Amino acid sequence: MAELKNRQAYHHYFIESKYEAGMVLLGTEVKSLREGKASFNDSYCIIHKGEVWVKSLYIAQYSHGTTNNHDPVRDRKLLLQKREIKKIEAKLKEKGCTLIPLGIFVNEKGLVKMELGLAKGKKLHDKRETIKQKDVEREMKRFFK
Repeated sequence: MAELKNRQAYHHYFIESKYEAGMVLLGTEVKSLREGKASFNDSYCIIHKGEVWVKSLYIAQYSHGTTNNHDPVRDRKLLLQKREIKKIEAKLKEKGCTLIPLGIFVNEKGLVKMELGLAKGKKLHDKRETIKQKDVEREMKRFFK
């Protein structure tokens, strides 16, 4: 499986810190993810009763699934250690901080993991500055090749 990335996250947010979390998934969800069929549009994470949940993450139904196929947009539990959750929760209380999914990948043990980012939103001028910076870097690479 190729790593699935949330490209929009880096455009809309400044990523302050990253965390790696396990995901509680059904079998058909894992098979669908291995096919690379997921979308991060409007997905976000919340902490509810000491547990981290990802909301609005779309994982397409498995093409060879039966009637036991999963709901594509259900809430999924993420697995983190308690001290990490407490640290994230303290940061989320700051104004403008949010927890967003950055990517989904399979680790060396074959487990599906999600990379989370503690982020602050960018203003319009920050987004323009990021675009300018990327253009300059692209031109430099092109010039030195």
